[in-house]
Amino acid sequence: MSCGSALAGPIGDRLGRRRTLIATVLLFGLATLSISWAHSLTVLGILRFFAGAGVGGAIPNATAIASEFAPLSRKAIAVSMTMICVPIGGMIGGIAAAQVLPTLGWRALFVIGGIAPLALCLVLFFFLPESPGFLTERKPAQQIALAEVFESGRTRDTLSLWLTTSCCLLCVYMSFSWLPTLLTAEGLNLAEASSGLAFYNLGGVAGALLCGALIARFGSRVPMLAAAFGAVASVLVLNLTATRSHAALLAGFAVHGLFVNAVQVTSFALATHIYPTGVRASGVAFALAIGRIGPIVSAFMGAGLITAGRSAFLNFLALAMTGTFVGLALIRNHIPAVGTLKSRAAAGGSGPAPH
Repeated sequence: MSCGSALAGPIGDRLGRRRTLIATVLLFGLATLSISWAHSLTVLGILRFFAGAGVGGAIPNATAIASEFAPLSRKAIAVSMTMICVPIGGMIGGIAAAQVLPTLGWRALFVIGGIAPLALCLVLFFFLPESPGFLTERKPAQQIALAEVFESGRTRDTLSLWLTTSCCLLCVYMSFSWLPTLLTAEGLNLAEASSGLAFYNLGGVAGALLCGALIARFGSRVPMLAAAFGAVASVLVLNLTATRSHAALLAGFAVHGLFVNAVQVTSFALATHIYPTGVRASGVAFALAIGRIGPIVSAFMGAGLITAGRSAFLNFLALAMTGTFVGLALIRNHIPAVGTLKSRAAAGGSGPAPH
């Protein structure tokens, strides 16, 4: 996903969001479907790399398109509604896994996961237009470089955004990858543990919708900081209660998922606000690419934390979301309240001003 984001974001800024998005979704679908025929860990790993590159490249271009089609006062909610498909997809995946894995096995799950994006490619090809922002701003000889996301006083916000995405995605993927294992260790069966991921993402859908609506009305600083604080508090409460009730565990992770995904989804809306059209997909892409440090860390640390016990696992999630809170607090150019946007539009302002 890091490689896909770092490559496809700048490509989208230079060659177009539409064709880049379709190509990355196609790559993801073909690689995922091919995984169902893998007969060695080496082949599976290679195919997972290309699947990750596809979905990693799709996200920045999808968010850029959503931002550039939406009116100024609705950009945050438009990007949030686009990115809310991440927890929705996780929720559907958890439900599907609970049904498919015990009966048909993991290969059937990858068949389903590969056919869906291939079908989506057809929809995108026939119905998705190019971003009007890209068509207006593109330059034939445009070259996109990493240095451009630091220009015009954006260094502090870029570095703070990278800290935010890295820590938040660390928490998200620690849960995605290891929550079923943790719940199994707590005594839940395979179907119940898989449904735990669905509950986590169900809470995330609700949180992302709520946070997106609050950002559209009040701006991003207070709602996102409140969500990050809620993520820390919810996991600490879950740890302190030390309950053995399966229902309480699932409910606790649903609440935690609500807060974490609220930050994760709306951070893309914040990124599209920080960067202007000419470097928007690149800015989002590099934030996502750097943010993938978190999931990589989760892959190596997860097993050790599970072995150390639920308390160590939950404390680590709290630590990750504390880093997210710090990153958000350091960002200066947050999305302003809707009243500020309307006043700026009425005055003829065209771009966001740092504040």
